Amino acid sequence: MSIKLSQIGLLLDAGLCQDNLQRILQKARQTQNFIRIDMEDSSLTEKTLACLRWARTQGFENVGIVLQSYLHRSQNDIQELITEGVPVRLVKGAYREPAEIAYPDKADVDQAFDRLAGLLIAGAKQHANPTANENGLVPPIPAIATHDPKRIQTARDLQVQYGLPKQAIEFQMLYGIRRDLQEALVGAGFPVRVYVPYGTHWYPYFMRRLAERPANMWFFISNFFRR
Repeated sequence: MSIKLSQIGLLLDAGLCQDNLQRILQKARQTQNFIRIDMEDSSLTEKTLACLRWARTQGFENVGIVLQSYLHRSQNDIQELITEGVPVRLVKGAYREPAEIAYPDKADVDQAFDRLAGLLIAGAKQHANPTANENGLVPPIPAIATHDPKRIQTARDLQVQYGLPKQAIEFQMLYGIRRDLQEALVGAGFPVRVYVPYGTHWYPYFMRRLAERPANMWFFISNFFRR
């Protein structure tokens, strides 16, 4: 399950957010589930990472984070999180940010995505352990979240380059977007996780995503009709 900390009190009080996050993580642990903390706009990046690290100090290992390739700071964040053993989901980023904080050009965002995916996949190689499981790996497994075929192919090339089994990385996409890619990846033997907005406020969430950046609307329309 993926959650936004702004929805559980982060904008009101850090302590309130931690209390609610702890309740969620405790319940998730009881039911053997994993919680992914979503990343929001740059004003909340540091606070979100602080809550993640607080949760880890409380003994919760069933929690990971999302990082955005368009933020200049993400390379340092990823390197630190790899060292800490935190599972990372890599996305491009959907919020409108100033150029001093995020790459404004798509080509630069794509290059950063490939570079950061390489760091995550190399990190997975570092965690290889023949006695850990049937694949010889221990967590964290990098989550590559994109519908971009070029970014997907780069991640696949990196998986081969580092000699990792296909189960060492996971691709993540949105429900209803590029099902053809989802099925092709599953058919090729890769784990694929499909994200579904859930709850009574799914529609406002969906509309916010479209409103955050004009390019989101074109992305949705162009990809929705490609199965």
